[in-house]
Amino acid sequence: MKKALFILFNFLTLTIMAQTKGRFETHELGSFTLHVYYTNDALGDASYIVEGRDALVTLEQPLFKDNVAEYDAYLAELGKPVARRITDYHVGGTGSHDVVMAEGMPAFTRGEVYGGMMQGFAQAFGDALTDMPTGDATEVAFGSTHTWAGIPFEFRHGAATDFPGASILIGGKAYYTHWAPARAHVSHLQVSSPAAIDAEIAEAERSLATGATLFIGGHGGAATRDAVEFKIAYLRKMKEVLAANGTAQAFADGMRAAYPGLPGEAGLEELGEALYK
Repeated sequence: MKKALFILFNFLTLTIMAQTKGRFETHELGSFTLHVYYTNDALGDASYIVEGRDALVTLEQPLFKDNVAEYDAYLAELGKPVARRITDYHVGGTGSHDVVMAEGMPAFTRGEVYGGMMQGFAQAFGDALTDMPTGDATEVAFGSTHTWAGIPFEFRHGAATDFPGASILIGGKAYYTHWAPARAHVSHLQVSSPAAIDAEIAEAERSLATGATLFIGGHGGAATRDAVEFKIAYLRKMKEVLAANGTAQAFADGMRAAYPGLPGEAGLEELGEALYK
């Protein structure tokens, strides 16, 4: 994981460019509305607002100042109090507000891996980053369900090889994970070992079993069940190609042949290097 983060820092340092601001979209999910904020930032992050009848819950607030300002303005326009702010995988611009985190995540964010990642971001992006949050963090147990703004939030373990954040089933309709499913090649930052392939398959299968209709992530955005089904099939094909080839380049070539023209193929060599290290 440390090597993957080091590669990420170097990549971001070399590819920083002016970003246009983000955009919002909404999804009506029966008893609540989900607002998806695509930050269009250099990290490909997404943030969310869960709107109940009388209150709001935020999830993964943005990290960059311009996005924080845009997100906070939109939040204020909704005209409802914020019942809870959930920081799951991504520390963001929650300011002095208290936050909710999955058990073990507060300590992890202060540790060598996550702390080093944030230091790398500070070096790469400088003043573009918002100030780090100063509010207290309340930990919630995996396997527990909490009702905020009239909506149940069920906290589950995320993928076994990922950060110790939670997959969250929201109102029985939306399923949040670290990485949103997408019809694209996976990143070496998401799958960095053969064990991670199995962990991601297991997590995707669990998400489908919940009966959720919308699948969201801290990277990506919102997707439907067919994207999850594609992800499972893709990861199973990845296992086959990995077993059939002995080098990172042969693996990359095999995945290109299996999915010609699929977005993200430029990162297949890095993915192969992570899997064969």
